[in-house]
Formats: sequence, structure tokens, C-alpha cells
Amino acid sequence: MTTQRVFSGIQPTGEPHLGNFLGAIKNYVRMQDGHDAVYCIVDMHAITVPQDPADLRASTLRMGQLLMASGLDPQQCTLFVQSQVPQHAQLGWLMETTVSFGELSRMTQFKDKSDRSEFISSALFTYPALQAADILLYDTNFVPVGDDQRQHLELARDAAQRFNSRFGETFVVPEHVIPPVAARIMDLQRPNDKMSKSAEAENGLIMMLEPLKSIEKKFKRAVTDSDDEVRFDRDNKPGVSNLLEILSAVTDTDPETLATQYTQYGRLKVDTAEAVISVLQPIQERYAELAADPAETQRLLRIGAEKAREIAEVVYERARDNIGFLA
Repeated sequence: MTTQRVFSGIQPTGEPHLGNFLGAIKNYVRMQDGHDAVYCIVDMHAITVPQDPADLRASTLRMGQLLMASGLDPQQCTLFVQSQVPQHAQLGWLMETTVSFGELSRMTQFKDKSDRSEFISSALFTYPALQAADILLYDTNFVPVGDDQRQHLELARDAAQRFNSRFGETFVVPEHVIPPVAARIMDLQRPNDKMSKSAEAENGLIMMLEPLKSIEKKFKRAVTDSDDEVRFDRDNKPGVSNLLEILSAVTDTDPETLATQYTQYGRLKVDTAEAVISVLQPIQERYAELAADPAETQRLLRIGAEKAREIAEVVYERARDNIGFLA
């Protein structure tokens, strides 16, 4: 039986938070067992908005170290930096000719990001085509993504099917994998809003490398409600449900089952904080070890890029030949 391939990419800019870890990274680690797992640090996507070159290099390296510290094993998966595999840009152009202006216009993330930026690059508008290329370049079967990326994956599926229809069977049509819980971790202070690095206040945001005492304090101050009944009800009890969902994701226990074990919000907050800290503490310790030897991280990422190029070249040549380019 052929091992099925998993692919996902993550932006290097900005330190990942608890929502990124539980909604994506934790699933990356889980899926490297039993799959041919390919994970990409998408620095080409990062430059769709202005970046300081030195900061971009540093954050790309830091992301590689944090992913490895979280459990991604370069011996077990293919972990690399997007810009070190030129086929991403090459296939990205073919995808720009495959998706339509209307499809790109409907991308909700473009509307959100363009509203927050003075300079709007053309790449910010077209980057979903590059994202489709990222996925299709590896004959990907499954893409573990957060719920907010579902629209982009649907575009990649449509692009693959359209290209295959026009030029013959070229791409595998991927499927998404969204964790049953923790796909959308919410802000601890504004539990109706997704946890985000762009939040107005940091009190509701848990960073992966945040001091442990600070994490504990933020959970103790998490917003709940006034009726003091612990039950999992996203619509009517968003704050309590967010805590239960975080605890569920960390402990791999059903949130409804967890709710029956508590009668007080205080105990739920303490237990959720302790569970999160128990997961993040060894990650922080491993990250510190990797950060002390940046040359080794770069070496491992270059090896990953070599492995990725071997796969990507085969798929790009297939697309190039089918569309009619000269070899």
C-alpha cells in the first residue's frame, strides 16, 4: 500500500501562538507518523507584505527551530524553506494562469490583510495561486489546515481539477484534514474572536515561547461568565467552552466529557493552564537548545530542501510538459 502524502505550510513571520500550535503544528507532528509528511516554511508568502530582510532571515530560522522543538523530526518528515525550492515559483505562475480574477477577488484573507496595509502588493492578491502550487507540487493527498484556510484549499482543489481537465491528468486533487477540536482557538479575553497575533490586547493571547508564569496568569484571568456552570456550549458560554476546547486539545479528551468533571471555573482555569504549560515547557527547553546552534538548523533545512526538490521537479516537469512548454 502506497503511503499517502501530507503537505502544509506555515508563515515564518511572528512567533506562533497557542492557536497555531493546537490548530496546526500539533497535527503536523501527529501526521508525520504513518504518512509521507512534507512541511514548508513559506517565506515567499511572507514577502507579500513588506519585510525587513534581516528580520525575515531570523524569523525563518526561528520558525524552523520551533517546529523541530515541537516534535517535527527532519529524519521522519521533509521540512524545508519555500524559497529554496524554485519549483514553487515556477508552478505558482502556471496556477496564476489557471485560477480566475473572480476567484481571487473572493478570498476573504486578502480583504482582511489589504484593509490593514498602506502598500498592497499584487502578490498579496495572487498569493492563493502560489499557495495552490505549494500544495499541488508534492502530489499531496491530505492538507492539515485550520478552519480559516478551508477556502484556500478549495481553490487549490478547483485549480487542480481545472488544469487536469484542460491538459490531462497532472495533479493529485488534495483533501483537507481539520482537527475535530481546536481548529479555532479563541482569545482568552474576547472568546468570540479567534486567538490572533493582531489582537488589540495581548492578555488573551498565549505565545508558544511566552514565560510560563505569564501563561499561568493569563489563564487565571480568562473571561468566563457569571452563572458559574461548567458546560460545553460555544454559543451561550464561549469563554468556558474555549477553556474546555483548549484542555480537550491538549489532553485528547472530549470537551463535553471534561465539562462533567468541573463545578467551578477556577479549577478549570488552573487545570487548563497546567496542561498547556506541561506541553509548552519541553518545547521551550528544546527550542533553547536548537537556538544555540543555528548552523545545525540551517543544515537540516537545506537537507529538507534537497529532498523537496526531488519531488517537486518531477511534478513540475509533468505540468510543464502537459501545458506545452518546451523541455
